[in-house]
Amino acid sequence: MIFEKPRLNFWQIWNMNFGFFGIQFSFGLQQSNMSAIYKYLGANEASLPMLWLAGPITGLILQPIVGAISDGTWSPRFGRRKPFFLIGALISSIALVIMPFSSSIMMAASLLWILDAANNIAMEPYRAFVADKLQKEQHSFGFLMQSFFTGLGITLANFTPAILVALGFFAFNDKMENGIPVYTYWAFFIGAIAAIGSVLLSVITTEEYPPTQQELLAMKQEKEKIYILVRIYMDIKEAFTTMPLTMKQLIPVKFFTWYAMFCYWQYITSTLSISIFNAPNQASEGFSKAQLLTGNLNGTYNIVCFLIAFALVPIAQKIGAKGVHFIALLLGGIGLISIPYLNNSDVLFYLYNPFGNTITISTIYLYSFGLGISWASMMAMPYQLLAGSIPKEKRGIYMGIFNMFIVIPMAIQVVTMQFFVYDLLGRNPINVIRLAGLFLIIGAIFTLFITVKNKNKVVE
Repeated sequence: MIFEKPRLNFWQIWNMNFGFFGIQFSFGLQQSNMSAIYKYLGANEASLPMLWLAGPITGLILQPIVGAISDGTWSPRFGRRKPFFLIGALISSIALVIMPFSSSIMMAASLLWILDAANNIAMEPYRAFVADKLQKEQHSFGFLMQSFFTGLGITLANFTPAILVALGFFAFNDKMENGIPVYTYWAFFIGAIAAIGSVLLSVITTEEYPPTQQELLAMKQEKEKIYILVRIYMDIKEAFTTMPLTMKQLIPVKFFTWYAMFCYWQYITSTLSISIFNAPNQASEGFSKAQLLTGNLNGTYNIVCFLIAFALVPIAQKIGAKGVHFIALLLGGIGLISIPYLNNSDVLFYLYNPFGNTITISTIYLYSFGLGISWASMMAMPYQLLAGSIPKEKRGIYMGIFNMFIVIPMAIQVVTMQFFVYDLLGRNPINVIRLAGLFLIIGAIFTLFITVKNKNKVVE
């Protein structure tokens, strides 16, 4: 007898995905603060790519392994995917609390390895979790709910340091002994609470469907047949050789978009400190202002992300997921290329602030709108294109392999940027941001070549 999944309501889908909020809060803190933390501890800009290596390497190693293990795991008490959420969130919270106390670049880099490993353990099974729990016609809503929580979590993470300063909890110049601002520590502490708290809510409120008797028998036979690591290797190898056409066509799209985003996260603070505040020295007040502005700008593009996320569903139904992704990446690329031509002095409008001075929105915020639309699409449309083309019993491993197409471009970016691209770009962070914009546009062009038909058809 085939098990028919019940149609879940809005709040059930909300609860099952709420843990994504805390995971993404952690990622948001990394994106806006790690380059600044490294520079406060004495790193120079040329070494930044290698110091960001933790993300792509841990993702490359852990995501397919965790996916394969979760596919072959079932506990009547703990479930299939939920144990990974909880273990990852717990380790992530500990690393977040310790990070601002780093006494050296090596300590901060080591903690980032631990933090990224924990986040990958928690995040990878979440993609398969949506496919496990939801009917096919609800897949796109489930993935876009994750996109919403991605935007919300990263947004709050980005704005938290500025909010703590604006509310008067800490002075702008309050520093810890290692030179890292006090507001950075408290932002990371709040992130630790968000990570473990949100995942606990998802784990407590959401039940996983048990495997069928046939699936349980297959799991038992696999475990009896070969040692688990050998099984994982064979599963990954087989998945690579039987990769769906849609997945193959998404590889260049993912390469250019994620190479671009890693360039952006690494060098946006340095770019703003030079182009806006004329302050390349990390000890200067202008650099600290650039760090806070980075958080505000990243927060803005993530506000746009979670506001636009649900609007992408009806648009995708009209013009298709690949049409949405093409337009979104194009807007993001144009936004990044425009950064050197924007400033923080020409005012677009003012926002009322009940806690202090009126908030000024200047032209530099314009690029955040294009990047926010691009980010919302990156978090949902590729998964929507992929979801209908992979077998349900291999969802975890295929999602893990698909996420490798995020981390492999990041690893390539680290090596190439560290050893020759940064030099070719005149050792100028502004040129790195220009390259990021160009790569988003190239990724948009490759989107047009994706074939969507038959079993690879986008799930509407």
